[in-house]
Amino acid sequence: MSTPVTGFSKLSKQEKVDWLVATYFKGNISSGLVLEQYWSKYEQLQDLHDGFSENTVSNYFVPFGIAPNFLINGRLYAVPMAVEESSVVAAASKAAKFWLDRGGFKATVLGTLKNGQVHITYAGASTDMVGFFAFAKAELLQSIATINASMQKRGGGIQSLELVDKTDALEGYYQLHATFETLNAMGANFINTTLEQLATTFRELAAAYDGFASQQPEVVMSILSNYVPGCTVHVQVSCAVKDIGTVNGVNGETFARKFVQAVDIATVEPHRAVTHNKGIMNGIDAVVLATGNDFRAVEAGVHAYAASDGQYRSLTQARVENDQFIFEATFPLALGTVGGMTSLHPLSKIAMELLGDPTAADLMKITAVAGLAQNFAAIHSLVTTGIQAGHMKMHINNMLEQIGVNPTEKEALKKEYATKTPSFASLKESIAQLRAK
Repeated sequence: MSTPVTGFSKLSKQEKVDWLVATYFKGNISSGLVLEQYWSKYEQLQDLHDGFSENTVSNYFVPFGIAPNFLINGRLYAVPMAVEESSVVAAASKAAKFWLDRGGFKATVLGTLKNGQVHITYAGASTDMVGFFAFAKAELLQSIATINASMQKRGGGIQSLELVDKTDALEGYYQLHATFETLNAMGANFINTTLEQLATTFRELAAAYDGFASQQPEVVMSILSNYVPGCTVHVQVSCAVKDIGTVNGVNGETFARKFVQAVDIATVEPHRAVTHNKGIMNGIDAVVLATGNDFRAVEAGVHAYAASDGQYRSLTQARVENDQFIFEATFPLALGTVGGMTSLHPLSKIAMELLGDPTAADLMKITAVAGLAQNFAAIHSLVTTGIQAGHMKMHINNMLEQIGVNPTEKEALKKEYATKTPSFASLKESIAQLRAK
């Protein structure tokens, strides 16, 4: 049994690896070599990556791919996607190509406001809190003037500050609810710094206020929210049903009808909605990660939005109206194009350059389109050939690597399975036959 280690963060990367080999890899040097193989030979680049996190011992590579031919609001994009699953990029590319000749994607930003709260408890009457907030609001806002100044000069900054009474949900619970415009920055540091100053000022003013009956209110915490229903983008594709054509042997009218039914099922059935929305996030997360944004924050906000009416539902909607097939969605996406990893990671910089150095609003549109495209591609397969045929073909390389084949065998097997769906069992049987010859 290993014993706790002290001073681990002060060890060099090599010393950390050596300790892991001795303590957890049972002296297996090859495991340590795997970690070392992923170090960059460029010292400056490796130092940069080491600084992104704590206690780094290696780099974990994720493929950086491109999905071309995305026509968005009349402009053609090649969309960067960082994802370990090849079928994601392939599906996005397929959807982009399908809609390229049918008008492309239309995307509109509906709002860009983010928010955060100072969470407060107070055991007295709610009228006490209402009276105090009326007394203190101007000074609260004045206390953040310096923090707010730079963002405000660029047209952003705090937009509103309200007292929210949540005592019906939790006894004695109140919020100072603030909304923010952070322009091209995701804005987490700005929002949290502002909220903490508001909390400090709140405490100071509350201590000097005579209107609280028996005890002082208490600030519990101050933090931004990743639920951003005021920071949304709408995206849509549409075409005449007759222009859909034949899809995997299915005529356009049947395809549109079954497609709408599939989305309707995901709207009313949570079991299907979760997988349905996960497919959307395959596309969104890949772009968010490629551009150095926080995919975990985006995931949390999007899934909360999907349950905003009390039931978890599909994020996309589909319908046939006046012989037009319409597929659309609204996504909450708090993204940034300056600051944080977007300005630090070399590949994030390349991603931004590839997209034409977009504003945060432009990146919202592009990312939302990737999500809609991913969902279109998935349902496209589900209502025609099924998901596994294309999915497993995309994974044949991974399957062959796991089984263990040489390059000649790999090419022969890929040709054999060009028109049929592989499985581990069938591949192993084919390999045995191939080697027997």
